[in-house]
Amino acid sequence: MIFAHDTEVALLAAADLVNTARQDPDELSTVADLDAFIAKWGYTGSRKRDRAELDSVRALRPVLARMWELDEDAAVKLVNGVLAESRALPYLVKHDEWDYHLHATRSDAPLVDRLAVEAAMAFVDVLRMKELGRLRVCAADDCQDVHVDLSKNRSRRFCSTSCSNRTNVSAYRARKAAASAQ
Repeated sequence: MIFAHDTEVALLAAADLVNTARQDPDELSTVADLDAFIAKWGYTGSRKRDRAELDSVRALRPVLARMWELDEDAAVKLVNGVLAESRALPYLVKHDEWDYHLHATRSDAPLVDRLAVEAAMAFVDVLRMKELGRLRVCAADDCQDVHVDLSKNRSRRFCSTSCSNRTNVSAYRARKAAASAQ
């Protein structure tokens, strides 16, 4: 394990949130979509379940997406800004099936603050461990999704097996066509 379990989950959830904006159609266009996202990643705490909450979470996506583009100094500045704006105050908590882990917002804080701080706290670990290179964009020519390379040897290039398979099949067909042209 490269990072603590809660850090890995927060990183994967942040990547998933960013990628909801990169799909056509947008995968976070309704309150029901947001409900499904929150359930998928097990976020707890109060919810308004209204359009304003959805819009605030949608507005968070480009902020988080910048983490996949920035160098270390700029990433630190972004993370510190998110933590300050959300008034993060880390504390240990144990709930549901989770053992002790960090929360940095109250459970009644706005959902967008909880999502932003959860991601920012995970990015803190990425930055402290000098692992910013693990935040990657999919290597498939036709995909711009982001992912987190949690492999031991830092070799993950694709956001999913479907992108990997599609790219590999395309390369195989190109080699086969080149061989038969000769």
